[in-house]
Amino acid sequence: MDVMARIGGDLDLAMVLAAIVIAVVGLGAGYLLFRWLSHRRGEHAAKRAEELLSEARQRAGNVLKEAELKAKEEIFKRREQFEKETQETRGELRGLERRLSKREDNIDRKADLINKKERFLEAQEKRLSQRDREAAQRQADLDALVEKEKETLRQVSGMTREEAQRVLLERLETELVHEQAEIIQRVTDETKEQADSKAREILATAIQRLAADHTVEHVVSTIDIPNDEMKGRIIGREGRNIRAFERATGVDVIVDDTPGVVVVSGFDSVRREVARLAMERLIVDGRIHPSRIEEVVEEAGKEVDQIIRETGKQTILEVDVRGVHQKEVELLGRLRYRTSYGQNVLRHSVEVAFLASMLASELGLDAVLARRCGLLHDIGKAVDHEMEGGHPAIGADLAKRYEEKPIVVNAIAGHHGDVEPTSIYTVLVMAADAISASRPGARRETLEKYIKRLERLEGIANSFPAVDKAYAIQAGREIRVIVNSEKTNDRDSAKICRDIAKEIENELTYPGEVKVTLIRETRFVDYAR
Repeated sequence: MDVMARIGGDLDLAMVLAAIVIAVVGLGAGYLLFRWLSHRRGEHAAKRAEELLSEARQRAGNVLKEAELKAKEEIFKRREQFEKETQETRGELRGLERRLSKREDNIDRKADLINKKERFLEAQEKRLSQRDREAAQRQADLDALVEKEKETLRQVSGMTREEAQRVLLERLETELVHEQAEIIQRVTDETKEQADSKAREILATAIQRLAADHTVEHVVSTIDIPNDEMKGRIIGREGRNIRAFERATGVDVIVDDTPGVVVVSGFDSVRREVARLAMERLIVDGRIHPSRIEEVVEEAGKEVDQIIRETGKQTILEVDVRGVHQKEVELLGRLRYRTSYGQNVLRHSVEVAFLASMLASELGLDAVLARRCGLLHDIGKAVDHEMEGGHPAIGADLAKRYEEKPIVVNAIAGHHGDVEPTSIYTVLVMAADAISASRPGARRETLEKYIKRLERLEGIANSFPAVDKAYAIQAGREIRVIVNSEKTNDRDSAKICRDIAKEIENELTYPGEVKVTLIRETRFVDYAR
């Protein structure tokens, strides 16, 4: 039993020792495994750190690139903004430079005019001084002559002193009356010549300083359509669409066999413009029926009203006239759609305003007031189809209603000579209106009427017996008449010229005036053989 117990104890000890050895070996293996795992983890961590570092560097590079791109974009935007602001500043500077240049030109013109006036006054002063000296010398000569005559009379005649004085004074009075008549005639001719020259200079200056364009309007407007099928849609079933359109617009719609177009006809240019815009929109939209027509016509009417208001405002700014009543501004805008003999009334009014202003400047008058009179002179044409009377009277009534100055009212009422001018500005507007209407190309005239008018001019001149040839020139503004020198003299030639002018006034209708130039000459021809 002891042996067995001892053996069992040894076995337990061996097992303990074996367990200890196994534990030590396990600890060593675990330690080695731990070291190996730690090494592997370190390598993995280093590799991961390296990857993270590389990724961070890459992201940093991307961030830098994005920052550089954003910086470049910002620089580009700021550079564009700077260039835009620079261009605007340069444009403003160029505009300012142009305005300064115009002001300098105006100052130079005024300086030239002042110099001309000074030279004219100096010449007049010299002429008067010369006349004073001539008069003094003539008076001295007359005094000497009187004394000589007195002495001669006393020696030759046995008249008393009182009788001699009476005879001498009668002779002297006769001579002085004749001489006075000659002086008056000479001064009158010189004054008239200078006045005509100055008037031509002022008118030429005003015309040359203004170059205006003219817009020609008609009583019909042509509208293009994409195909002839659209004509049927415009007419509608049993014509209901076209009747609705004409009822809504107050114009006539002409749909004929002409391919690709329909025609809108009406004498009221504002209604015709509304109809044109409405028809174009209906064609583009494609929905054409009575309710849609009324809707589109209403929209077009509002748009035309807006265009009229904007046109009036732009015209006021263009002419630089302030304090104009809002209703007058709208009436001016309506003149955009009004013509007279093919000449657009609004552009004609603007041109008359500038011409009147320039004429007033040349004469030293108020250019702003003249410009206002010229701009409003035809304002009655905006409503003359709605009111009774001529457009000058209608315009004057409107001007009174909107509290214009009496000078402006008189200029409007009298620019066609219907009332007596009460100021120089009425005369200026009359002259500017005549210049604008009579310049070549201002008013439209058909070729047939134009040729007939020229033929009629030449026919009137050739109807006089003493006339050899007659030529209408300057687009019918002048006619040259050559008379036979053997059939008439200079005195009768002046009468023939006047009779031809009177005959033209009675027989023809024309804008402006027609100049009649009559030429009488004697020619001698011989041949050297």
